[in-house]
Amino acid sequence: MKQSINEVEVWDQFRSGNHQAFTCLYQHFVQPLYSYSMGVTSDKELIKDCLHDLFVELWRNHASLGPTTSVKFYLMASIKRKLVRHLDGQFKNAQHHANYYLESADRDNSQEYRMIRMEDELATNKQLSQCLLKLSKRQREAISLKFYHNMDTDQISQSMKINPQSVYNLIFGALRQMKELMVYENVAF
Repeated sequence: MKQSINEVEVWDQFRSGNHQAFTCLYQHFVQPLYSYSMGVTSDKELIKDCLHDLFVELWRNHASLGPTTSVKFYLMASIKRKLVRHLDGQFKNAQHHANYYLESADRDNSQEYRMIRMEDELATNKQLSQCLLKLSKRQREAISLKFYHNMDTDQISQSMKINPQSVYNLIFGALRQMKELMVYENVAF
């Protein structure tokens, strides 16, 4: 079982250049960040690369980083931004390749189908990410805790310091709003 840490204190030690504090942060947060990232994309290699890049950048820039009240949420936001940037780049690259394959009459249909499927998946992931960004901060927090961290209603209630009914309302409202946004954006295409 993982030992709890005073993340703010360890973060401040890390910012001042303490390598042991950096190691402690890495060991404490790498697995939760990996699990969270699986909710953004199922590409395990991309997740590993982005996590590696994130921690390398953190160490390089430790002296210029500011204080935070929640290291976990700071790191979650950082890895999400990094993943979305990579997925957007992959989406543009996949779109370019898909156009190339579609224009080539001698290409195998199975390759074309895979490219189109990959493009659709990337578009859906991008659309979901955009929908999440349109939710309120509290809705995003509740969705993240429920679906990315597999917390139950009571755990979310304690974490967010609200009653269980409010948790249900936040999650239901967020899912309804995301569904409406997804339907609206699909109709707009």
